[in-house]
Amino acid sequence: MEMLNLGCGKCFHSAWVNVDFSGRPPDVLGCDLRKGIPFASSGFQVVYHSHLLEHFPRELADGFLEECYRVLAAGGVLRVVVPDLERIVTLYLERLNAALGGQPGAEKDYDWLMLELYDQTVRSESGGAMKRYLERADIPNRAFVASRMGSLQQARRGGQIPEHQRRRKLSTSRRLPRFKTWRERLTKGILGAEYEILKEGRFRRSGEVHLWMYDRFSLARLLRSVGFVDIRRCEAGESAIPNWDVYRLDVESDGSVRKPDSLFMECRKPG
Repeated sequence: MEMLNLGCGKCFHSAWVNVDFSGRPPDVLGCDLRKGIPFASSGFQVVYHSHLLEHFPRELADGFLEECYRVLAAGGVLRVVVPDLERIVTLYLERLNAALGGQPGAEKDYDWLMLELYDQTVRSESGGAMKRYLERADIPNRAFVASRMGSLQQARRGGQIPEHQRRRKLSTSRRLPRFKTWRERLTKGILGAEYEILKEGRFRRSGEVHLWMYDRFSLARLLRSVGFVDIRRCEAGESAIPNWDVYRLDVESDGSVRKPDSLFMECRKPG
């Protein structure tokens, strides 16, 4: 069975064809997925991507999903995982009302949910306020944050930066550290105060920020517009993909959900 895992980061399985923005041979192929999926049409029975679609601008999301449709064989399954906007908003309203009512601990949960809603959209530096929150030694609502993020240790290491973006930054800095330093000094000298605008613009286009968010209605509507059918919401461990539990892409070996803040949806290409 030919299966394709897009934007995989470190979460991949050898039974799949794994693709990320920066390759890691022989396990992961490198490709800029903004320019398309580099495979022939109708070559895969399954396409999967997790926490990738929200990093595409809204106007490019349908084009990316059309590429997923193209490489799927007739009857093939697409599984899409994104942050669940509906759940975030529901919890936000619950904690807002609890904080207004003086419920102990509610204000801290409210603060975290505000970060979930906005930080990865508005941040201007890598990791943003969410990273600083996770790096605290005394996270006051540790259990609640863990229920949203999964492993706090893993979240701290990642700083809520997409895996492909972390690796690309690291590999670039190792490859050309001296050149980059002099280039930046020269650019800063030429631009002066406008250098900070350039730096922020670079970051905003780096792939780290969330450029759109989805709930079960908007994502289903988008999938339907591309041509997918049998669209349904499912749980992390539930899938029409055969042997899904073996691959450990959405569920860890201990049974915990890898990204508990997620919306999981599956659909099929007609045929």
